[in-house]
Amino acid sequence: MRALLEASKLSVAYGKVQAVHEVSLHIAPGSIVTVIGANGAGKTTLLGALMGLLPCTGALRYAGEDVRELAIEQRVARGLSLVPERRELFGSMSVRDNLVLGAFHRRRQTDWRQELDAVFERFPRLRERAEQQAATLSGGERQMLALGRALMARPRLLMLDEPSLGLAPLIVQEIFRIVRQLRQTGVSILLVEQNARAALQVADYGYVLETGSVALEGPARELADDPRVAETYLGLTGRGLREESTRGHGGVDRAGS
Repeated sequence: MRALLEASKLSVAYGKVQAVHEVSLHIAPGSIVTVIGANGAGKTTLLGALMGLLPCTGALRYAGEDVRELAIEQRVARGLSLVPERRELFGSMSVRDNLVLGAFHRRRQTDWRQELDAVFERFPRLRERAEQQAATLSGGERQMLALGRALMARPRLLMLDEPSLGLAPLIVQEIFRIVRQLRQTGVSILLVEQNARAALQVADYGYVLETGSVALEGPARELADDPRVAETYLGLTGRGLREESTRGHGGVDRAGS
């Protein structure tokens, strides 16, 4: 299947320090792909390069187009959206205004209001808090707002950087449930996570990043059963991991994935 996004030998350096080294990845339309790895492995740097936040070398194609020279705004207009790890909301602005900003490149169109209604439908709590300042929201609500703002751009590829970070287990379940639902609407998802167990349970395909390079890749189920992944990232081995993967963890299961 033709890739929606394809990176080949993508590298990013901070001065003389190579943060990402010749990473190649493939995201098929309608799929969930995860990149897992320890803190400092280069996951966020990789997303920054894909979104145009950081300069990179190598090849990068999106929907068949070379996008390496495109500005961030141009990538967003073509359907690339990023939900950053720190969410980067405008705390003094209302929930509604934060969402509307997500459709900045579509403001002259009439359907962005319909998109706003769709976001409120998906996240009822945001509708309830539409006039509240973003700074007053809980951690889970802020993550929902960051997701909703990205969806206002009507993305074809949604990139999520550590969406479960700092959230309570029940909220993590809700976030991953929403991720599965989004895939069912045709949105492709690139999920960067330290929570390897949850990420592999929801993804179709996975990459393991170590010190800026791809150490392992394969179908998510196969990675979940790989002893190297189990011992390094899940704290499980062999049968224990397979049993954990089958029943899910913390309510994040594979149903519908």
